[in-house]
Amino acid sequence: MFAPVFVYPGAFHKSFFDPKDIKKEREEAKMRAIITVVGQDTVGILASVSRVCAEHNANVIEVTQSVLEELFVMVMLVNIDHLSGGINSLAQSMNALGKEKNLKIHVMHEDIFHSMHRI
Repeated sequence: MFAPVFVYPGAFHKSFFDPKDIKKEREEAKMRAIITVVGQDTVGILASVSRVCAEHNANVIEVTQSVLEELFVMVMLVNIDHLSGGINSLAQSMNALGKEKNLKIHVMHEDIFHSMHRI
């Protein structure tokens, strides 16, 4: 005997079947960017990078950081839906901060990040 299988109507997301809905969801998705920071550990790196994000209206969603001996490494995920000046302006400000603090700071749109890391 086979056990009955019950599937409630919402079990399968309708965009799974309809390419138009998939496109619509992508358009409505929040735009995000990845910011990476590498350099000599000093006081205030996270605060400085966060300040530049705030100046450009980029909302920090998530941060992970680590100090390996004296090497500071941070990855930051930011929402750029309401970014003032565009992602290039944010990247330029981060590059200026990196030069000032002797850090390597990279800003990359999340879509590009995922494209680069897709197999």
